[in-house]
Amino acid sequence: MKIYTKTGDEGTTSLVGGSRVAKTDVRLEAYGTVDELSAFIAYLRDSVMVRRELQGKMQREKEMFLIILERLMVVEALLASEEDTMKKLPVITEEDIYLLEQEIDRMTEQLPKITKFTLPCGDMLVSLSHICRTVCRRAERAALRVQKSYPFSGFAVKYLNRLSDYLYVLGRTIARNVEAEEVLWEPAAK
Repeated sequence: MKIYTKTGDEGTTSLVGGSRVAKTDVRLEAYGTVDELSAFIAYLRDSVMVRRELQGKMQREKEMFLIILERLMVVEALLASEEDTMKKLPVITEEDIYLLEQEIDRMTEQLPKITKFTLPCGDMLVSLSHICRTVCRRAERAALRVQKSYPFSGFAVKYLNRLSDYLYVLGRTIARNVEAEEVLWEPAAK
């Protein structure tokens, strides 16, 4: 099978189900952004896996990366599908959201309490986690635009919302595990 089909050379592509849409369609923007998020999360996962000081640490988080990547593929498929095709696809469930909430709570219990925002820096992995978080927020906004015009799973939007929270706490967890300083935002008084 050839990787190129030439069918998109005129600026259209096929949704799952076969109908052709413009490559500027809100659904493509949304699932493309989720695809970008998946690539960044995979990069974060691979970076965490090889980081020497994280060997033997963050086992649950390492397992969660693959769970999250699989769930994001479901979100992409739902965004890329026509209404009748969605019925044949896996779905995002309340249990998927609850799992993220449990993991957020588990990680938060191990972190020092803070009353200020953190800056997205301190270590390359912390910064990468924040890149994932911001792309996730963009994916959520894109999915909300899709939801205005097309049937789309509300649980998938909630999943993206909760995932961005997870990625924020993950950044803090990584900072703790690599012994990086957590840089708090201290607005300068005027």
